[in-house]
Amino acid sequence: QVQVVEYGGGLVQSGGSLRLSCVASGSVFRIYDMSWYRQAPRKERELVATMTGAGSTTYADSVKGRFTISGDSAKNSVYLQMNRVKPDDTAVYYCNFYASPDARTTPAYYWGRGTQVTVSS
Repeated sequence: QVQVVEYGGGLVQSGGSLRLSCVASGSVFRIYDMSWYRQAPRKERELVATMTGAGSTTYADSVKGRFTISGDSAKNSVYLQMNRVKPDDTAVYYCNFYASPDARTTPAYYWGRGTQVTVSS
């Protein structure tokens, strides 16, 4: 099985920066896509950024130009650099890997438990 853990959440002032990290461990044969989602109180979970195995990236309009997703395939890790944060960025941030644990198993989505990011005004 694949285990996913996020790191790096916390309290940051508006306009500041924060870097989130996420690691997939356990039986990881291949990672196809890596994504960050977030869920604010009383809102649905939304996609923040995605990086494909080929390295292409997509971002939610609300974070374009401020957030950057990057990955390290050798470390089974994905990162989210958050710059010029706003109070609206306050949410629980979740990491997601679309991966397969071995060569014979169909890829599936694996989620972490999330890390809280709070932006103070």
